[in-house]
Amino acid sequence: MSRTDQLIRRSDPEIYQLAIPVAGRSIIIESGRQSVLRPGDLTFIDTSRPHEAVHQPAPHGGPVISSSITMQIPHAALPLPRAKVERLLGVRLPADEGIGALLAPYVRRLAEHPEQYRAADAEQLGNVALDLVAALLAERLEVETALPGETRQTALRARVHAFIDENLGDPALGPSTVAAAHHISLRTLHRLFAAEETTVAGEIRLRRLRRCRRDLDNPRLRHQPVHAIAARWGFRDKAHFSRLFTATYGMGPHAYRSRHREG
Repeated sequence: MSRTDQLIRRSDPEIYQLAIPVAGRSIIIESGRQSVLRPGDLTFIDTSRPHEAVHQPAPHGGPVISSSITMQIPHAALPLPRAKVERLLGVRLPADEGIGALLAPYVRRLAEHPEQYRAADAEQLGNVALDLVAALLAERLEVETALPGETRQTALRARVHAFIDENLGDPALGPSTVAAAHHISLRTLHRLFAAEETTVAGEIRLRRLRRCRRDLDNPRLRHQPVHAIAARWGFRDKAHFSRLFTATYGMGPHAYRSRHREG
């Protein structure tokens, strides 16, 4: 694929493209830079600038099998100066660390499972994706303070949710540990959750209960005691877990597992 000066003069939509490789291996050439991209990477392109993309064949002379998810962003929608963004064009951006580790799975899920969302959610979902892209670029450029406050809040909220998911099995996980891990005050953390339907502690509890319910549904885990599943997701007190599960799902964990087996 080649985006030439001639093509740009013919039609310039003035958009950025974020590419998320899903399969295959590609080489991106932009501004004299050459980057090799594989699944697990990200790259940022400007359609107003010449660039090339070469998809390489599979090993041992196999066919060229390459696919990616592309997010298009109008220049005017990105709250960063183009002169700064140009430093990252065509550069390999890791999708397994920092904001990239939040952005890539988020966009992939939107693209691969649109049936999980309503049309009315599109604008909000798009805004979250845009804020994460801006946060990713700002993180790489070390200019996070240049972002609008709302964009920084969205990125911080995504980091907090990811941290909670990664540490659900730790019984000590709570608002204080979440705040400390992100170098913010408890007051700031609670303010971050003010627009959500639950508190920080409530969100941790609900996510733990969902993981327990998932494991109780899993026939491959049917030989594991209920209390072992609860402990794996941070519930140390069996009676407390049973009460929470019953209050949330209308039946106790043992009854829930039995009903699933009968079904």
